Amino acid sequence: MNTKVYKSVFSRMSEYSVLIQYDSNDNIYIASIPELNGCMAHGKTREDATKEINIALEMWIEELIECGMEIPKPILFAS
Repeated sequence: MNTKVYKSVFSRMSEYSVLIQYDSNDNIYIASIPELNGCMAHGKTREDATKEINIALEMWIEELIECGMEIPKPILFAS
């Protein structure tokens, strides 16, 4: 993938939906990205979970690019 396309993909990363839920069993916040099935992260606080999901999202997209797989487009769930 050329650099221009690569930058275009990463510029859209903030458009993905992020769902954050509290897990009272483990006392952690779990963040997931519905458009990327299985892309999840967690943290002791909402802020930690948000930081971790951003790292996971970047790694997820990088892996899809390296494997030559299609990158799911962000979806607007609320209208």
